[in-house]
Amino acid sequence: DGFHLAVDEMTALLDGVEFDAIAGLESRGFLFGAPMAYNLHKAFIPIRKQGKLPRATSRMSYELEYGMETIEVHRDDIKPGMKIVVVDDLIATGGTTEAIIKLIEELGGKVVKICFVMELAGLKGRELLKGYDVESAIIYEGK
Repeated sequence: DGFHLAVDEMTALLDGVEFDAIAGLESRGFLFGAPMAYNLHKAFIPIRKQGKLPRATSRMSYELEYGMETIEVHRDDIKPGMKIVVVDDLIATGGTTEAIIKLIEELGGKVVKICFVMELAGLKGRELLKGYDVESAIIYEGK
């Protein structure tokens, strides 16, 4: 079915990439990132909206076109020097992914690749992520 094909295609984007864990933002980042991590025998790191994780967290706030949002990760999930792949379903303006990167790097992790199922290229989110290895399974040229 389409979901399995998407997970397989996203997993193929990681061929040859050396990494320790996959981080995914709730909720659709969980849908793709968790099975990818499972298939590759890697850890999965959940990144959630503020107040949803049970242990000690670090947080990052960022601006959306309609207000502010805060995301959190368990502090002990990211160790200094860890190589992390970020997985999400969609990149539009790139603001959420930029906040995820900052959160991971604040804890000493290194983002080695960012994978999206779909990219809305007309919104130029990739430009905000310059300097990072970004790939999308599907690129839509519009907005």
